Amino acid sequence: MAWVSLILAGFFEMLGVAMINKFHKDRNLQSVILLIIGFGASFILLAYAMETLPLGTAYAIWTGIGASGGAILGMVLYNEPKDWKRVVFIAMILGAAIGLKLIS
Repeated sequence: MAWVSLILAGFFEMLGVAMINKFHKDRNLQSVILLIIGFGASFILLAYAMETLPLGTAYAIWTGIGASGGAILGMVLYNEPKDWKRVVFIAMILGAAIGLKLIS
């Protein structure tokens, strides 16, 4: 259950990051509420996962999902650059997170 919580925490982190960008563009209350929900749920789920998982592993995977997911959302939703170098480095981040899962 800790791994499921950690992955969900990463997805909520992505929601929070996406809402930061949306808030900068729209400046509406819905963006702020979703931002708070996203980061709040992310931290709660991360804390729950860290009751079982080692700090370094949990934090690295949570950060990897949030960072790579945020970059992917930026490319898909906000038309950020999609060059091959960027995709390769995002894949490396995800590969490192998967590698940590495999050895933990």
